Amino acid sequence: SVDLFYFFSFHEVALIPTFLLVGMWGHGDRSGAAWRMTIYLMLGSMVLLVGLIGLFLALPETARSLDWRVLAETLRANPLEAGAQQMVAVLLLVGFGTLVSLVPFHSWAPGGYASAPAPAAMLHAGVLKKFGLYGLLRVALPMVPDGWKDISWIVGLLLTGNILYLGFASLQQRDFRWLLGFSSAMHMGTVFLGLISGTVLGLAGALTLMVGHGLSAALGFSVAGEISRRTGTSWLRDLGGLAQRAPRLWFYLTIAAMASIGLPGLANFAGEIMIFFGSWVAHPVLVAVAAWGVVLSAVAMLRAVKSLAFGPMSPAVQAETVTDLHGVREIWPFAVLTAALVVVGVMPLLVYGPARPVLERLLLP
Repeated sequence: SVDLFYFFSFHEVALIPTFLLVGMWGHGDRSGAAWRMTIYLMLGSMVLLVGLIGLFLALPETARSLDWRVLAETLRANPLEAGAQQMVAVLLLVGFGTLVSLVPFHSWAPGGYASAPAPAAMLHAGVLKKFGLYGLLRVALPMVPDGWKDISWIVGLLLTGNILYLGFASLQQRDFRWLLGFSSAMHMGTVFLGLISGTVLGLAGALTLMVGHGLSAALGFSVAGEISRRTGTSWLRDLGGLAQRAPRLWFYLTIAAMASIGLPGLANFAGEIMIFFGSWVAHPVLVAVAAWGVVLSAVAMLRAVKSLAFGPMSPAVQAETVTDLHGVREIWPFAVLTAALVVVGVMPLLVYGPARPVLERLLLP
């Protein structure tokens, strides 16, 4: 949609099935997780709505439009005053940032993903979360560019929280689903670094990492769902020896972990390396912080992969119900996601190439 009304409305409608999927078909503290997700995202949406209304009302009556292409051109020719831009930019950051699980608006995400059924976690972490990043690219950057630059230091502080705080929190997780939830939220910090880079390379990296994270998160949560369904647990201590019992399942888990770490040749690496190079001149300290995030992610993920590969086979894994992936029907979803990670990792131009003219236009003075 290119209409702000439909853009916001469809976002709100998506909260309804999210609440039902987690609340009715989730597990663990599914009711609490569903309500927490809904309340957080509704509050974020209210802030977002105030920002969009403020942006609309700040324009002269003759120039008002709900078509964001018209809005962007109008605001490029007649930009808002500095104070108004900063206020709108902050509101958009909080509104979209809540959906993206930007610290300190992230509390709903790890528990929500851990309690959600695997398909719902795949959909939300892989697709719906990117709605917030897409909104910042389509609304904040082109419509209040000076305001976005002015608050970039705030974004820098918050993304540091995503990378370091959630990175260290992921090291403490002993449940694989919770580990994936924290890891998913953590990587959003690196995407935000690309959004404040002020370079086409940084923005292209952010776009590529959005796609890569969507694929790796979907693969990770799908594997976690299969492991939990077959063994009845997602606790790492109860999954020792899975590599011997279900080598295909462990292989795809390893691919998801390597993609999350940023292994060269996979999509996440392509996005991260572009963000690092594109942000180095303007934000060298934040690039160093993001590099430490890669280290924290590697420690957390490799430890999880190791615990499932080595050591004695646990009773949960020895159960007769635990089988490996068999047949095309079970394997093809994992194979498709893996292939997509490799293709985007080797040829990231497929993702950011068509968007490059738009990204260049975003940075025009």
